[in-house]
Amino acid sequence: MAYRKVARVGDLPPGQMLFLDVEDEEIVLCNVKGQIWAVANVCSHDGGTLSEGLLLGDQIECPRHGARFDVRTGEVKALPAVVPIASYPVRVEGDDVLGDVEP
Repeated sequence: MAYRKVARVGDLPPGQMLFLDVEDEEIVLCNVKGQIWAVANVCSHDGGTLSEGLLLGDQIECPRHGARFDVRTGEVKALPAVVPIASYPVRVEGDDVLGDVEP
């Protein structure tokens, strides 16, 4: 895995999301109760931008049609999506958020 710094912990308070474009890959970081997760920033249902939606606990909701995904795994949690989204490994070192976000 090729971890690289993608953000600082202070950029992402609990319950918030942060959009990033890393190596031409659009991702969204999600802080769920102090744990940071990373998923693709595109809804598998119709291409909606997930970072414009809501973070509801450990799920991200697409603003277009309400599809929901688990930010820990990318698993679909609510229709109309049926295909999971990509999730990416993340770790925190000090105040740095490191991610392996190769496409």
